[in-house]
Amino acid sequence: MPDLLLQPRPEGLYCPAGGFYIDPAEPVAQAVVTHAHGDHARQGNACYHVARAGLGLMRERLGEPAAIEAYDYGEPFTLGEVRVSLHPSGHMLGAAQVRMEHAGRVVVVSGDYKRESDPTCAPFEPIPCDTFVTESTFALPVYRWPPMAQVIDELLAWWDDCARRKVTAVLFCYALGKAQRLLAELAPRIERVVRLHGALLRLTELYREAGVAMPPTQPLEEQARGAALAGELVLAPPSAAGSPWMRRFPNASTAFASGWMQVRGNRRRRGYDRGFVVSDHADWNGLVRSVRDSGAGRIYVTHGDADALVRYLREQGHDALPLAALGS
Repeated sequence: MPDLLLQPRPEGLYCPAGGFYIDPAEPVAQAVVTHAHGDHARQGNACYHVARAGLGLMRERLGEPAAIEAYDYGEPFTLGEVRVSLHPSGHMLGAAQVRMEHAGRVVVVSGDYKRESDPTCAPFEPIPCDTFVTESTFALPVYRWPPMAQVIDELLAWWDDCARRKVTAVLFCYALGKAQRLLAELAPRIERVVRLHGALLRLTELYREAGVAMPPTQPLEEQARGAALAGELVLAPPSAAGSPWMRRFPNASTAFASGWMQVRGNRRRRGYDRGFVVSDHADWNGLVRSVRDSGAGRIYVTHGDADALVRYLREQGHDALPLAALGS
């Protein structure tokens, strides 16, 4: 029988009983969107259903004309025959898991999530369910995140060393979510000003408007370069690396903050001087823990190293499948 709560379609993951899609890749009439990253929140849908905590970011991403319905975490609403609610995923500000209930059955689609604490967003909420759809971005045992306090210690030591050597410390990080988490983690540790690439300015301001505490920041002036930036910490998106923008830092020390930096070869291949292991996705332990916490009888795995996680979960006695198998 066709699954009335989950069906993969060309447009995205579809809920037939509710008449809506989750994070659709193509324009649809009803979209439940888990968070504001561009590979999940796309323009063109007739109506969006989102968590209220991320409404400002959604409006920035989608534009003011978009029809958006916002809900508090845990607040139920009905689409078609399905009772839907959004619950914190811990991924970034406003990120949500989607809980769907129909005919006594509960399905949870995790979206992107992590289990580590994050001062910029509500923590992941385990939700008991019959079926759990989990991401698997870092679903290999090598990915086990170090304590964030340790990472910030290392980042501050690198910045201090750059200051002693009178060079600019340029830290590349994703403009939405990662940059603001780093700033919030730095907030209780520093009083120094952090300079921001233009791509980070509006997004960081939206986090401040949402009440997230951050250290003082300043935009990087167009004319600032060379000795004027010696000893400064500059946050920039990865797209700025290797671009003409970098010419203003002739002797900069560069670093990248990402879960991919867990594997040292990635840093060397990308040409960064330093790598800091910071991810807004669950590591291997977080993924396994979340499957266990769900209590689900069926697990679907998507978005990453699905095969490795499926194999491990089956070895542990779980009924696990790659999401693609749902449509076969």
